[in-house]
Amino acid sequence: MADLAAWQRGLRAQFPIVTANPDLAYLDSAATAQKPQPVLDAVMTYLTGENANAARGTYPWANRTTARVEQARDRLRAFLGDPDPGRSGVHFVSGATEGLRTVARDWLTPQLRDGDEIVVAHADHRANIVAWQEAADVARARGDRVTLVPMPYDGAHDYDAARLADLVTPRTRLIAATHVHHVYGNDMHVSRLRAAAGPGVPICLDAAQSVGHMPVSVAELDADFLVFSGHKAMALPGTGAIWSRNRRGPVFRPGGWQGTPNTAGIVSLAAALDWLDMAGLDQIAAWTRDLAARLTNGLAGLDAYEVLGCQTSLTAESAVQRRQGIVTFRHRAIGSNDLGFILAADGFLIRADGHCQGEEGEKTSSVRVSLHVHNTVEEIDRLIDRLAALNDA
Repeated sequence: MADLAAWQRGLRAQFPIVTANPDLAYLDSAATAQKPQPVLDAVMTYLTGENANAARGTYPWANRTTARVEQARDRLRAFLGDPDPGRSGVHFVSGATEGLRTVARDWLTPQLRDGDEIVVAHADHRANIVAWQEAADVARARGDRVTLVPMPYDGAHDYDAARLADLVTPRTRLIAATHVHHVYGNDMHVSRLRAAAGPGVPICLDAAQSVGHMPVSVAELDADFLVFSGHKAMALPGTGAIWSRNRRGPVFRPGGWQGTPNTAGIVSLAAALDWLDMAGLDQIAAWTRDLAARLTNGLAGLDAYEVLGCQTSLTAESAVQRRQGIVTFRHRAIGSNDLGFILAADGFLIRADGHCQGEEGEKTSSVRVSLHVHNTVEEIDRLIDRLAALNDA
């Protein structure tokens, strides 16, 4: 981390909300990421200089807005390392929840027939569960029985690819998976799912906790859909995207009339991708992983705390460090909501609840610390000191 210290200080200084609140440690980037000044500047320049509707006018502002939207599609393809951009699609949505439901409603549901199956990860985020439940419900309402097959997990809360291979059948129509788990912080190694699924089964990825936090290559993932929320990638709220490969099954085309796009949100997303590329996603991921390891190492020495997820990666010396900037834990005596209030009073802005996890997830609420490039070693050390003071509570 010493090698990245100067780099990190320069980037931290670009977040106005962070620099304006030096006594607060924002530790909730998995819920929404803060915005660097260049993203804010891009939005204000657009809104005060040439704000117009897209694809609905012939005057210069409208034409340039239309061009911005199309350029943002190309920008996202490049950001994701799309190896064949001419055959992929980018559809802008309000966020990951709408994106997953759009894929389920407009692409999967019309294909479902009696006896079909969908593999769903029931310990992941509910947004990537409910969408497929709704698709199955629509199919059942028209008389087609569709089964949701639970994705298997191993003891470290990773996907069990070997067991998944035994569950995939000729009636498997889709595998819904998550790139980085929003509670455990695991990189879920979804590239292994393709080998388990075989060459013909479509895979849809919830990438809400990976896009904007670490390098993401759709070529390596070999998925058919990748969905994410822009606000978790340093863009404005109310924007996100579906990237579709169009290789397995029919070409994805969202149904219905496409109304006015969130042009300011799309402008912010393109600017955020530019900023993230400038900052360096490899370095961002390394910084947040190291901060997470520093936190788990501190928690490992405090008996009052239970860290969720992989138990072989709790110390800084561990050969396995899998948390991608997300550390979730409980105090054995203090309720998580109470702990959240205590930490907020001391200037630590964290999340404390069930984290929208599915029915096979944790049954008891917990505290989640989620990190980004503006977070510092000093913030983590202060947090550990405060948690240590509560160790005997």
